[in-house]
Amino acid sequence: MAQQMNRRTFLGTAAVGGMAAGALWNGAVHGAEASKTVVAGVMGLSRGRSLAASFAKQPGVVIKYVCDPDQSRAEGGAKMLEGMAVKTPQVVSDFRRILDDAEVDLLICAAPNHWHAPATILACAANKHVYVEKPCSHNPHEGELMVQAARKNNRAVQMGAQRRSAPGTIEAMQKLHEGIIGRVYLSRSWYNNLRPSIGTGKATAVPAGLDYELWQGPAPRKAYVDNRIPYNWHWFWHWGNGELGNNGVHALDLCRWGLDVDFPTRVTSSGGRYRWEDDQETPDTHTVCLEFEGRRQITWQGLSCNKHDRKFVAFYGEGGTLELEGNGTYTVFDLQDKEVGKFGTPSVGDDEHIVNLLDAIRNDQPLALNAEIAAGHKSTLLCHLGNIAHRIERTLKIDPQNGHILDDAEAMTLWRREYEKGWEPVV
Repeated sequence: MAQQMNRRTFLGTAAVGGMAAGALWNGAVHGAEASKTVVAGVMGLSRGRSLAASFAKQPGVVIKYVCDPDQSRAEGGAKMLEGMAVKTPQVVSDFRRILDDAEVDLLICAAPNHWHAPATILACAANKHVYVEKPCSHNPHEGELMVQAARKNNRAVQMGAQRRSAPGTIEAMQKLHEGIIGRVYLSRSWYNNLRPSIGTGKATAVPAGLDYELWQGPAPRKAYVDNRIPYNWHWFWHWGNGELGNNGVHALDLCRWGLDVDFPTRVTSSGGRYRWEDDQETPDTHTVCLEFEGRRQITWQGLSCNKHDRKFVAFYGEGGTLELEGNGTYTVFDLQDKEVGKFGTPSVGDDEHIVNLLDAIRNDQPLALNAEIAAGHKSTLLCHLGNIAHRIERTLKIDPQNGHILDDAEAMTLWRREYEKGWEPVV
């Protein structure tokens, strides 16, 4: 593979130490169950802490590495896993150490959004399967590359849209597709939170223990500012995708699934930073409308600073309405808005989603995934298109065959990003 992302081969003492650790690991982990064992490394120890614990409790899964450019986070992740594993995971700051280990089967990527695609593409090239958190990409072009990388290397790549594996949610989608409320023509979705102001940051020295160069990775370099890390990068276009990409992707994924649609024909957006006056670039009050062929529509309303009206997803059909909760339970109403019944099994689907990926890896069926990267890209793209419409302040016309923006050169400049030299992803 033509590779511009500087994946290093670690030599000298690092290589010798790695071989010794590998020998110990083989003795501790492998044996009669060797063919079923999946060895993993976790990248990003914020959301990654929860994922590491969830994977570690699955039979036949070994977390060999935890990785974060923040030393305290990485060490904290390893300490958390003590007692859950045969051996305490190795702590590394650079995820390429994980890719250099031939024993590793799976990269679990829970790093910031600007890392999702570059890390996934490199992992596929290194013959690793990938669990990548949502949104799967920082921009539309990266999503397309991720699908190409998975196909080229025959790797299982699962996006963290865990509700696609929740039994109650699966049941609700089956009922919709079977016509429980007739032809479905509209899906509305919401996200509400009560986020505080991020204030006004100032340039300062990088904190001890944080490798800021590694944290930035593929993103062009910016000076360290004290109100960006560890979480508020979400609200800056350089690294994040706002509330729409952060949480809206979960709901929009279900809207798209329920309506049985792929790419829209038109996208509009309205909103802004209405609650606070601070450094945040992305909107805290945001409404997006996506129209599809066949007279169908999806809307999303995000309120980052008000918790009222905390619905999740609703579907409207010619014969009634179905309201779906985030835990997989759902309620059906007739056309007179009379409740028909409450259904579903409460579960967000975290464990089921992991088991789905592990089964695909063990059975060598990389496409047998509930949130396979092609589906993950389509749902993430809805978020990107909504954000692009917001940023250029006009309606987008979309090619329903591939999701590309039509007749708008300015909008298409946001289809991809600039990369730090040597880090541009290539498949």
